[in-house]
Amino acid sequence: MKNTIASDSLARCVVLLALVSLPATAQPTFDEGTAARFAKLALDCVHKEYPNKLSHVLNGPADAKVPSKLTPAFYGCFDWHSSVHGHWLLARLARTFPKAPFTAAAMKALERSLSTKNLAAELAYFETPGRVSFERPYGLAWLLQLAAELREWKSPEAQRWSKNLAPLETAAASRLKAWLPKLSRPIRVGEHDQTAFAFGLMLDWARVANDTAMSELLTQRIDTYYSSDTACPLSYEPGGQDFLSPCLAEADLMRRVKSKDAFATWLRGFLPTIPEKAGPWLSPEVVTDRSDPKLAHLDGLNLSRAWMLEGIVSALPEKDLRRPTLEATAAAHREAGLASVTGEHYEGGHWLGSFATYLVSRRGLPSAP
Repeated sequence: MKNTIASDSLARCVVLLALVSLPATAQPTFDEGTAARFAKLALDCVHKEYPNKLSHVLNGPADAKVPSKLTPAFYGCFDWHSSVHGHWLLARLARTFPKAPFTAAAMKALERSLSTKNLAAELAYFETPGRVSFERPYGLAWLLQLAAELREWKSPEAQRWSKNLAPLETAAASRLKAWLPKLSRPIRVGEHDQTAFAFGLMLDWARVANDTAMSELLTQRIDTYYSSDTACPLSYEPGGQDFLSPCLAEADLMRRVKSKDAFATWLRGFLPTIPEKAGPWLSPEVVTDRSDPKLAHLDGLNLSRAWMLEGIVSALPEKDLRRPTLEATAAAHREAGLASVTGEHYEGGHWLGSFATYLVSRRGLPSAP
């Protein structure tokens, strides 16, 4: 036990030194080689059925089926939502690197999954009684993100897949629209149920899809849930198995709906501990056992913190004194997070590539293609 504690303390010291020394202007590496490495992680799992963790309501004996029969488009990558964002990863990378060696395999995998037959079965599963909360909000938000990627990708194949996905996309959006007015409070956790992160993906989709009803509903609910928040207890984070920061995700969401000046003012009240002089503030987390699926979540936390911090910076005025600290903190988390995306353990390999791709492709930022 003493050796474990000492190793963990040493790792944290190394991370803290990296935070102090990293240049604030460091940018993520996003080249064809990096993309190929992340694409392989998704290609290795989108049609890998086992091991599999089902979130499945059985209404009777007939529902006792293998994953590929229940949800034939999204059955791989250990669970439904990871399969969905694994497909998003492949679409994002194939769209970005259309001539890369991995792109043909990515297109073939997308063609196999996103058929009209498979997606009709997904819709039937989705609409079966007793599944009203299925993958809400995290998996549904990622489904909309996949739909947004296909909408923006103008290749004939992508437009065909987008058309195939449209009924499921519409059903997911309709279900979320029905849920939001009934949700009395936001969900402030560091895992899948968190609303702030999901709302960001959903709002980005609504703007791509020109769904003004969803945009207006989300903006209204975001204002109700979050606009009066102050002094977010960042010191209470993270939980030992978080992959999302409740505080940073909320700030990254609010920058989507406020002007730069209004956001800068709101952020001062919401995260008053952000230093106005460059220096250490928030250090990356260290995973003690990457073969443990819950403990490995902290690798994802480093990645999501990085893109949330970059999102916060993107919405602050150029002369804001908090920018250097936020930029350096984002760089340190990016460095730590990307170093963990190895695929050595399936517990992280089935999903960390998607988080890494979201980060390095700058998908959530205003200037991202």
